[in-house]
Amino acid sequence: MSDVLVRGIAADGAVLACAAIATGTTEEARVRHGTSPTATAALGRTLVAAAMLGSGLKGQQTVMIRILGDGPLGPMIAESTADGALRGYVTHPEADLPPTPARKLNVGGAVGRGTFYVTRHVGLREPYHSSVPLVTGEIGDDLAEFLRSSEQVPSVVAVGVLVDPRAGVLASGGLLLQVMPGAPPTIPAYLEERAKVLPAVTQMVNGGASPDEILKAALGDLPLAVRERRPVRFACRCSAQKVEKVIVALGRDEADRILQDEGRIEVQCRFCGEQYVLSAEDVDAVFSASD
Repeated sequence: MSDVLVRGIAADGAVLACAAIATGTTEEARVRHGTSPTATAALGRTLVAAAMLGSGLKGQQTVMIRILGDGPLGPMIAESTADGALRGYVTHPEADLPPTPARKLNVGGAVGRGTFYVTRHVGLREPYHSSVPLVTGEIGDDLAEFLRSSEQVPSVVAVGVLVDPRAGVLASGGLLLQVMPGAPPTIPAYLEERAKVLPAVTQMVNGGASPDEILKAALGDLPLAVRERRPVRFACRCSAQKVEKVIVALGRDEADRILQDEGRIEVQCRFCGEQYVLSAEDVDAVFSASD
């Protein structure tokens, strides 16, 4: 199944509902960054969380999640745009931990304790920043706490990544249910009870469930009206033109120093791993064009 995000409303507008499948997106992130199984799960969950948190974006709006934990993975970042483009990275992609006693990837231990940051660029002069302490480092719990504490929205969140060390990412997806102000008081309790009996997201995705089916399983008797369906994918906004601007910002003297020491200038995008290599002739052309 292609990577896709579905957004809708349930219970006559009392619940905003979103589900996403991002197996291909998470696999591309794994390949690009060479992530270990634990790092793959952590980054994949964060990419899915960013996709769902940004499901209502429009135009040039973006949302970025930064997870600054003290675990071996180091800082981790994921960003989503209004057209479903996702990108992200983990500082130490090679970091890994033994499984938990329940034989699950120890994402919480690899992330550690720290802060969960969200930055929204919604067209205002300044971006909107908000943060909460990490609860477990398992990403889903932390997103739920962010929505409850920072935005006063009770939510059910589930994100998961199933990784086979030999075959890569087998399943990646997520579920987000947000209870709107004024909703009947029975709704939050009903959704929490549904969540207790809901199969794991990775189990549903790996079994072939669509986002619509995931939402219906989570919502139970609450009627769902799908309002939007959009593809999601791993895509970066880096480019040769942006790299050239970085070179100009360095200044000619610094560029020449790097050329003398290295024979070329190499720039690697942290978000996607793409490498840009400029020779002395390329650098001359860049500065000539900027004059």
